[in-house]
Amino acid sequence: KEFKPMGATTNVTTVHYGTTWDESTLLEEIKQTNLELERKDGVKRHFSYDWEEVAKYVPDYREYVEGERERLGESHPLFMTQYRLLPVRGGGGFLSVQQREQLQGKHHRQRRAKSGKTYVAGIDLAGEAEDFVKTTGERRDSTVVTIGELDFTRADIVNREPLVKIVEHYRWAGRKHTELYAQLVDILKNVWRCRRIVVDATGVGEPVAAFLKKALGSRVTPFKFTQQSKSELGFNLLAAVNAGRLKIYKGDGSEEYQQFMREMEKAHGQYRPNQTINFYVNPAQGHDDFLMSLALTVEAARLYEPKKAIGGERG
Repeated sequence: KEFKPMGATTNVTTVHYGTTWDESTLLEEIKQTNLELERKDGVKRHFSYDWEEVAKYVPDYREYVEGERERLGESHPLFMTQYRLLPVRGGGGFLSVQQREQLQGKHHRQRRAKSGKTYVAGIDLAGEAEDFVKTTGERRDSTVVTIGELDFTRADIVNREPLVKIVEHYRWAGRKHTELYAQLVDILKNVWRCRRIVVDATGVGEPVAAFLKKALGSRVTPFKFTQQSKSELGFNLLAAVNAGRLKIYKGDGSEEYQQFMREMEKAHGQYRPNQTINFYVNPAQGHDDFLMSLALTVEAARLYEPKKAIGGERG
């Protein structure tokens, strides 16, 4: 706080401690002030001990944080602020050039499920308005389904989450949701046998999510976008990208692939003072249907729990 009447009378020493979030955080402002004073008079006022300093003396802590670094990635906002003690730098591109390169996979696009493989899906639903974006001639948004194949071969005790290989995209523009019901059920149930489906249930998406849940059962998870839930979705997406747990099929020149990469490039990230993140594509620059569908697919992978064998080994 700015006003400290009890300490003012005796000019008390004030200790501020904790971790900063962004450059507007009070602690970060005080840190920068102290560093500036140190440069002028040489009196040390700022003391910082990041995770590596603590890890020198606590091996268990080192092991834990290294696991978090593997899971989140060193550039993840939570790892930067809580372990490296570095503030996030306002807004900007949601995915860096390096992160977009990390998304590139070596597998080919698929048209249907392979035997013995596990698939999940993320569905971002379009609004049903028939408006067009004047500058591009395209519809405002589309319904996008992203199919991900889960690879558990790289999961271990430290990193239990699977590799998510994006193997297919479906996109519909200008179609009413009711017209897609039968096709969505067929694609999710028969073509891909999806084990977990996360669908946008915000606003006009709520009846679609309810229909899919009734048709496909407990494998469907409705997702309502709020400031907090979308922030968690964004952090989980960044963690998957940073850890190399998310890969898109090899470029095939298709409209879907090109639009996907365009949205990854245009995506903007905004870090709020309350330690949440917003991610989106500016409407003036295009759409974010593939981006949101991708994030929902990562959520589907996170929620999926492989069935455990019942009973023990027989002699």
